[in-house]
Amino acid sequence: MADDELWDLTDADGAPLGRLQRRGDAMPAGVFHIVASVCVVRGDGLVLMTRRAAIKDWPLAWEFPAGSALAGESSAETAARELAEEAGVRVSPDDLALVGRVTEASALFDLYVAHVDGDPSLELDPLEVCESEWVTLEEAFRRGARGEMAGPWVNRLDELGVLLARAVSR
Repeated sequence: MADDELWDLTDADGAPLGRLQRRGDAMPAGVFHIVASVCVVRGDGLVLMTRRAAIKDWPLAWEFPAGSALAGESSAETAARELAEEAGVRVSPDDLALVGRVTEASALFDLYVAHVDGDPSLELDPLEVCESEWVTLEEAFRRGARGEMAGPWVNRLDELGVLLARAVSR
């Protein structure tokens, strides 16, 4: 997460405004940037959860790999890139199925599902992730309910949980 990271700004519908935002600078009111995440599902139905590194905000909290879209990057490209960077799992943006979008204070959060074959080997980025685990989706929901997931995930799972469960079980 570089301080010189640039994001495209969008309106509330996700339409680009033709303006850039530097990570860490105050977000202008009424504009958004894209944040994307992917829930990876193995053939046995287990989903990949990662635990945030102790040096990050929401330290040691569980989540699905996620991050902000870089300038010029689509939401699906972001989800695929973040998954590769954080966990070493490579999927094509075309392999992602959009579950839904949550409008947050300054971000439009997109959640995707990717079904993968076998048991992909993981390469965790220690600056991003300190641990990973394949769990049932029900366990992911329990972690959210127990406050073990990064704070923003509570609302995200409240809004998208039913749709996520459908997408995972397809």
